[in-house]
Parts: sequence; C-alpha cells; structure tokens
Amino acid sequence: MIRRTIAAAVLTAALAAPVAQAGHREQFVKEPTAVGTGGAAGTVDALATKAAIETLQRGGNAVDATVAAAGVLGVTEPFSAGIGGGGFMVIRTPRGKVTTIDGREKAPYAMEPDSFFENGAPLAFDPARWSGLSAGVPGTVAQWDLALDRYGSKSLRKVLEPAIEVASRGFQIDQTFFDQVNAVRDYFDDVPSTERIYLDADGTPRDVGTTQRNPDLARTLELIARGGPRAFYTGPVARATARAAQSPPVADDANHVWRPGLMTESDLRRYEAEWREPTKVGYKGLDVWGMGPPSSGGSTVGEALNILEGYRPLGADRTQALHRYLEASRYAFADRGKYLGDPDFVDVPLRCLLSDAFAAQRRSLITEQAVNAAVPAGDCGPAGTVGVEQEGPSTTHLTVADKHGYVVSYTFTIESTGGNGIVVPGYGFLLNNELTDFNYTELTHPNSVEGGKRPRSSMAPTIITKRGEPVLAVGSPGGSMIITTVLQVLTERLELGKSLPEAIAAPRASQRNGATSIAEPAFMTTEAPALTAEHGHAFGTPQAEIGAVTGIEFLDRGGFLAAAEPVRRGGGSAAVVSKKR
Repeated sequence: MIRRTIAAAVLTAALAAPVAQAGHREQFVKEPTAVGTGGAAGTVDALATKAAIETLQRGGNAVDATVAAAGVLGVTEPFSAGIGGGGFMVIRTPRGKVTTIDGREKAPYAMEPDSFFENGAPLAFDPARWSGLSAGVPGTVAQWDLALDRYGSKSLRKVLEPAIEVASRGFQIDQTFFDQVNAVRDYFDDVPSTERIYLDADGTPRDVGTTQRNPDLARTLELIARGGPRAFYTGPVARATARAAQSPPVADDANHVWRPGLMTESDLRRYEAEWREPTKVGYKGLDVWGMGPPSSGGSTVGEALNILEGYRPLGADRTQALHRYLEASRYAFADRGKYLGDPDFVDVPLRCLLSDAFAAQRRSLITEQAVNAAVPAGDCGPAGTVGVEQEGPSTTHLTVADKHGYVVSYTFTIESTGGNGIVVPGYGFLLNNELTDFNYTELTHPNSVEGGKRPRSSMAPTIITKRGEPVLAVGSPGGSMIITTVLQVLTERLELGKSLPEAIAAPRASQRNGATSIAEPAFMTTEAPALTAEHGHAFGTPQAEIGAVTGIEFLDRGGFLAAAEPVRRGGGSAAVVSKKR
C-alpha cells in the first residue's frame, strides 16, 4: 500500500532534521521534508509555508491556510504569482467530495482573434508579452474569495494578515529572487513603477541579503482585506489596473515599444471565478482528480496515465518504464494541442480523451523505439490544428491538508517571470501576460483569442484518493512542462518504487510531442544514455531545472508526509503542525 511504502531512510532523515514547526513556541526552520500530524503544507517559500502552518495551528482549515500562504507567495514570489494573475484550485472536502475553482484570467471583451496581429502578421512573443495586450483580467482575488466563502472558516481579512505583514516589514532577497529580476531588468527599467520596487538606482537588482519591501502592495492587500474582492474589481484599484494595461506607464527613455492593451474597468467588474467539475481517471485502484478545461493539466495527465495503466508492469526495467512515460506524454500532448480550449467557447471532447478505449488506441502506436517527431492527434472529433507552445516556465504551486480532511492542491501564476513587466502604479502588483497562452498566431484554433475567453493552461494541481480517502496531493510550476513534471512524479512514486521526497528530487525529462525531449543535466548523465541506446530517444539542449514540486502524502493514523524540492528553485519548504519525534 502506498501509505506504508515510505522508505525508512527518508523517515529517518526527516526525523533527524531540525524542528520545522511543532508548536507556537518553536522556531520555524525551512526544510524540504516533514513528517507529523495535525496538518501539513508545502510551498516554494518558507514564509508562505509558515503562514499556512500557523493558520492551521490557530484553528483554520486547509482552505484558509492555502489563501494565507498564497497571499504571502504573491509578496515573496511576485514574479511567479500574485493578485495580478490567476490559477486553478482542486479541493477535497472532509466528506470526500472533490471540486475545483477556475480563477483563470480572461481576455478583455474587446479582444478579437487578430488582436496580436500587426500589418497582417502576428507579433513575435516578446513584443506581445511586454505590452498591455498580454494582460488578462486577473482572477486570483475572486478565486480566493470564492474558496473561503464556500469552505473557509476564517475571513479574507484574517488570512491576508501574514501577506500584509511580509509586504510591510519586508523579507530577505535570496539568489533566486535576484536572478529572476536580473533576467528581466532590461524591461523592468522601462517602467518606473516596476523599477522603483525591484531595481536599485543604478538599474541593477537589489542585492542578495538586503530587505525587499513593498508598501504599495501592503496597502492594496489591506484594501482587499477590508473591502473584499469588490475593492479589487471596482473603484481606484480597478481604475489603475485598466489604465496600466491600456496605457503602459513607461518612461520617456524606454528602450522597448510597449503596445497598449484593451482591458477596461468593465472587464474587471464583470470577472467571476467559476466552479468546475474535476477530471477523474482510475489508475490501478486509485482515483486521480485534476483540473479540467480551460486547463489542459487534468486531461493530459489523465490521458497519459490511462495509456500507462495498460502496461503491467510499466516496464521490465526502469529504462523501459521511462521510455513509455516519455512516449505516453508525446501522444497525450498531441491530443492536448488539438482539442483543449475554454469550454465556454469550444466543445472539448473530455469523455473521449479520458476514455480507456481512446487510451488503448494511443498505446497501440507506442513501440520500443522513440518516434522522435511530432505525432498527429487521435480522433476525438473535429478541432483545430496542433498549436505552438508559448507558455512560460514561471508559476508557483502549494499543497495544504488539515486534520479534518480538507486537502487543497493549488497552482497560480502571472505566467512568464515578471508577467508583462508592468507594476500597477501606486498598488504594487505586477500584471500577468496570460493572454500569450492563447494560440494567438492562429485565428481558428480552439485556443485562439476571443473576447471574454480564458486561455488554455497547463496547470495540473492533482489529488489522488483510494476509496474516497486521500492518498497523495501534488502539483508544480513549469509552463507546459507542469504536465510532464506531475506525470513523472506520479510515475516515480506509484510505479518505480521511490518515496515522495525521492520522486520529487529525481532528475526530470519532458516530452511534449517534439523531435527531441528536454531533460535536466542530471537526467542526461544518468538516464538518457540508456534511453538513447535502447530506445532511440533524442534529447535537446539540457534545461537547468524542470518544475518545482510540492506534495503531501497521507499516512496511517492521521499522519502526513509533506515534501518540497530539496534544490530546485533554491529549495522549497515543507512543514507539519506537529512534527513526529
């Protein structure tokens, strides 16, 4: 059983580590693995995980703790997520119901399929991104409010207190934060409101070890805490947000062209987060729940798992299992590229995509040799052509569970690192560039641009249950590689004998229906040689990091194993309410 197969070495290491958070009087220590009771949380940031654990300790549930942690991440991880973006949340209730909230950004209603075109041709990615055009109507605040209204036990005002405190008092800049700013500083210095917060007077990022404060964001969060989502979607904040998108507030000496966008106050006022049915597939006695359209995460992970389920065992050895993982990803991505879009605008054939019969058809095409080419989509009805990937790798994921049975797997984002680069003047938050997630170079694809439409996403927050009881919850950032990251972690954990911390730490590779697979350097030296020699796989230029997973495994007698990355993205933070001794 999965609950009883955690490696003894992992438990020993977790128990020997410094105390993460066992009570109000004990110091919080950042660590990637924690085992204990009372509730658990995992994020990429120690302050965010601390906010979640303290919320649980003070009587809040996992939904309360998720919003508290997410609020902090919007301060400490502002280039990945925040109130200027959106996301997807999968929730399991104490009664065993699994539901999801779609807080995905929407295109302004004035947008047309050719809004990213100039002189009859689509813009290149950078000119499209660094503009007001790329900003979708943010959904994060509405999503938090909807989750708390239905399932929370504390007010929005209460759970935003940690984020307000961190924004006001500041936090210490680490190397990851510095590197993220440094990668985009040539655009940040075009926008005075962005430059003022994140760059020194000489135009360079603020030094590692110095304190980063954002009093404007603190005031904005206070407005939301007092006035609820209305304070964000109407009034001065909405007015400033629409103005920043319509007329990007760039300096006279900006060295890039920043195109005006189309977002209006009316677009903001009309935004609503949506309850959605989760995706669900059975996998060898487990139920795997994910996010449905407009995210492609649940359907693509689900389809790939359906393909892999037909192999018993998954492989004669680890190399064959990884070969099948990569090829299943290839075929699932072909189908994702053709069929997935906003279900309010297109008919997404989920029943077909997630059927065992369709998986059997796709599995029959997999041989012992890698295709090393894009494969066509399977037949699930008419749709557009396979589109080009544009998703950026920046996003963040958090996983929270409580002693009552609530489990939350939540991925949210502002898209590329730094979003569209525009901090709303006076309010301290970056706008997203989510609208570049549309297949904006195509006019008739299921994921083409339309006013009021949500762009397709790859976010894949996932919860696994067995006979209704929670077993595992995971998720990751990483753009379209979110899907393969989650799928690989599940494969490592459920099929290849690794504990959850080991599955998260394992070197990764990603196949998204291309001529080559992308892999981390450690995968290239350990796994790739055999995959190439035995199955003919081709690999492109290594990518330094793929994903940044957090997860929770549910143990016997109310125990939790919380796990985060030990190294990627500077190392994550996992904690429990009461640590096992």
